[in-house]
This record gives sequence, C-alpha cells and structure tokens, in this order.
Amino acid sequence: MITALLLASCTSNDDGDDFPIDLASAEEFKAIQDEVLEDLTQTFQFNAEDGWVNLTSEKGVNIGINANCLTLNGITVTGAIDLDFVELFDKGNMLLTNKPTMGVLPNGDKALLISGGEFFIEATQNGQALDTNCNLQLSIPSALTGGTDNDMILWNGTFDEDGNLAWEEDKRDGAGGPQGEGGLFAEGNQYYAFVHDFGWSNVDRFYNDPRPKTTILVDAPDGYDNTNCALYLSYDGEETGLANLDTYNTETGLFSEHYGQIPVGLECHVIFVTEENGNWKYAIKGVNIAENGTIVITEDDTNVVTEAQLMNLINNLP
Repeated sequence: MITALLLASCTSNDDGDDFPIDLASAEEFKAIQDEVLEDLTQTFQFNAEDGWVNLTSEKGVNIGINANCLTLNGITVTGAIDLDFVELFDKGNMLLTNKPTMGVLPNGDKALLISGGEFFIEATQNGQALDTNCNLQLSIPSALTGGTDNDMILWNGTFDEDGNLAWEEDKRDGAGGPQGEGGLFAEGNQYYAFVHDFGWSNVDRFYNDPRPKTTILVDAPDGYDNTNCALYLSYDGEETGLANLDTYNTETGLFSEHYGQIPVGLECHVIFVTEENGNWKYAIKGVNIAENGTIVITEDDTNVVTEAQLMNLINNLP
C-alpha cells in the first residue's frame, strides 16, 4: 500500500495532469537544439592570401568576404581559414534551432518580425574565432521567402543570459556603412546585405496588424519550465513569422510573451517542444487569440517524433 501511494504521488498532481516519467534536463534539451544547428552548418575553406572570396551556399546565397581583413587579436592572419555558415529560411529550422523572429522595439519590448532569412557567419583559424575590419556581403535570393519586400531592413542577433536570441535593428542608414554602404537594399530579385561583423544577422521587418493587442499565457505540461522546454507561436499565413514565449513565472508555472503585442483574434498555432530519449517531444495546438487568454497544454497533447518529422510538421502549418 505504501509503495502504491508513493507511486501515485509521483505520477499525478492537483490539476489532474499525468506527471511525465522521463523529463528532459536543460542539458539534454539544449543538446538536441545544438545538434540541429550543427547539421545545418555549412563549412568553407580558403586562404587569407586569397583576397576577395566569393562563396555560394546550398540555397544560393552568395557570401563575399575580404580575406585580407581577417585578424586574430588585432593581427592580420595568414594561411588556411575555415568559415561556418548557417542559413534559416523556414519556421521548422528556426524553431528547432531556437532562432525565432522577435525584434527589439525602441522601448526594449519585443514584437514579431517577418523574415527574409536568418544567417550566421563565423571565420576561424585552428579553432580560434577571427575578427574582420571590413564588411561581409550577402546576396540573398528574395524568392527564398516569397519575393522582394522593400520594407525589409537588416538586424543583428543578440543573446540574453538564458541564451535566447532576439534581433536589434542595424542602425546604419543608406549612406552610413563603414565603406559607404547601407545595411541592406533590395534590387530585382535579390537582397544585398552589408554585415559589419561575424555572428547572427537577419533580413526582417516588423509584423503589421491593426487589431487590438493582448498578452497571453500558456500552461505547459507538468514538470516543464523555461530550462527544459520552449514555447512558440506560429502565425497562420506567415511563412517566416515565429514568435516565442520568452517569459516564465516560477510562481504560477506559466509562460508568456508579456509584451502585449499579440493581435486579438489572431489565428495561430501554439507549439511546445522538448527532448525525450534523443527525439523531439512536441504538442501543436491551433488557437484563436482571446484577450488575456490562457492556453493549456497537457501531457496527453504531446507526441514524440524524429527531427525530420517535426520539421515537416512545423513547415506544413498554415
């Protein structure tokens, strides 16, 4: 009888959810995200003496880099260089790598961005990260995100203390780049971006919706918090808009976007993801946003799939 009572106390709680037996740790959840990012990383090699180098990514992005501008601890390097490049154009890749499209507003709040592509560039020599004193240039086919949008601007990626990514506007104007270029311009079926440093950059604009805005709360399955799971909003009808619920209240156990930027009446899908035994555990729930609403995801809503299966599910959302 004592054993039965102990087991019952470990598998249920007051709100009636079944308590997950095998919760992911923070390290396991981060590891599965890092694995996806590693799989998406393309590597190029060239020599520092090659001068101007043009590289072409798997999706047709042209990367231009002046190898003569590369330095290590302020000293110009010579010899072989490795360059890592990541390109993210769809919600599946953005979600599984935890690279949502949330832009920082002038007051410090965050709001959804519609993306023309997220990019990571890093040059190394013998495993040591290099710097550059010249712009990196990207030529990005706009067809990869539905065509040219002249409202797109350039953003730089920043990370908070929890490792979550947000995007800050590159403040250069049309004549203000270090070599006279602006951060971004569109011409024909291409975006041309002038990136001033290695790291994450993004071609984006803020999502525009005239409806009244609200804050929502999401209750994840029992045992999950902001260390071992993540929650996102996929806006219906937007192929590259992925918001995340980046605030977690330890007292209530609820996630929130908390900036009050979600349109009332918005049709979207709430997505819960975590790790389980090396695979992805997820739940997807279609919702119509109600003012100050709370959305509940229980253990019964979840399933376990492979990376490829989850990627396909996310990319096929409306």
